Amino acid sequence: MTIRYWWILIVYILMQLSGFIGVPVLYSLDFSENQSLVLWNMISFTLALLVFLLIIFPQREGDRHPKLHKTSGGHAALWSVLGIFLVFAAQYVAILIETLIGIEPGSENTESILSMIEMSPVFALVVAVIGPILEEIVFRKVLFGSFYRRFNFFLSALLSALIFSLVHFDIMHVLIYTAVGFAFSYLYVKTGRILVPILAHVAMNSYAIIVQVVFADQIRELQQQMEQMNMILGGFFL
Repeated sequence: MTIRYWWILIVYILMQLSGFIGVPVLYSLDFSENQSLVLWNMISFTLALLVFLLIIFPQREGDRHPKLHKTSGGHAALWSVLGIFLVFAAQYVAILIETLIGIEPGSENTESILSMIEMSPVFALVVAVIGPILEEIVFRKVLFGSFYRRFNFFLSALLSALIFSLVHFDIMHVLIYTAVGFAFSYLYVKTGRILVPILAHVAMNSYAIIVQVVFADQIRELQQQMEQMNMILGGFFL
């Protein structure tokens, strides 16, 4: 791992830990606890992204991965689209498996993020765009890329995906993180471009926000209508 990648990891860890200082400071300035949490996340994520970009660019010769080769722009564009469907398919299969083995859907981490978006809609930009960029740089470009120098694809993707789930404090849904982590890693290897898994990750998070926040009320209403319709149809068949 190059020294620049070590700095990326350090910045990411500092970003994750910075809330222990930043949130109390904002709280002392008469922001509410929730406002302090949202505002500090927005500040820390944005600053981390700026630092990441300064560290990564320009690309240096020594950073080139021996097993990753950039494909053509057309090929990358194609997989930018196909990758979105691949990631959703991987996530769907993982959710089905978790359901079959008795794991309840949903997570506290997701609920906490969605509540922050409802309180401050601009936070959706952090969740849908900035977060995925940071995570793909850290977990695919840096961690997966480093593991992939020494190990095969399967082990490298598995290790990076497990760390990915640990960072989100969502061990119960490690299968989902592993599945999407494999999909993101595959897209990175397939195209040699970190932008492709970033776009897939952005699409996945954006879809979750649209479904669970923007159209949440309409979806609940539709579900209630479907339940009522089932009751009516059920009555006809009694």
